[in-house]
Amino acid sequence: MYIVHSTFAVPEQKAGEVINIYKNRSRLVDKAKGFKDFLLLQNEKRPGEITVQLTFETKEHYLEWVRSTQFKEIHDMEKKYPDQELAAIVPTVRQYKVVAT
Repeated sequence: MYIVHSTFAVPEQKAGEVINIYKNRSRLVDKAKGFKDFLLLQNEKRPGEITVQLTFETKEHYLEWVRSTQFKEIHDMEKKYPDQELAAIVPTVRQYKVVAT
């Protein structure tokens, strides 16, 4: 398995808005080859810190997703978000290979 975290910080007062955006996400990634799971995580001590966790069967499946037109569509929509403060946020991305379960 291959897990990717995209972590970003938003103003705490906007955390609920961001969570609602993800609750209503397009779900395009759910149809990607090798996709296993999506989780949205909120840091309990720093509520403005949000992490998107994606799980794929393999790194190759993840890379296929990143190169897809659907991935580009989603990220182009984010850039057009009306709240420019949120649209300008660049996440920190970390990638993990699962080595034991």
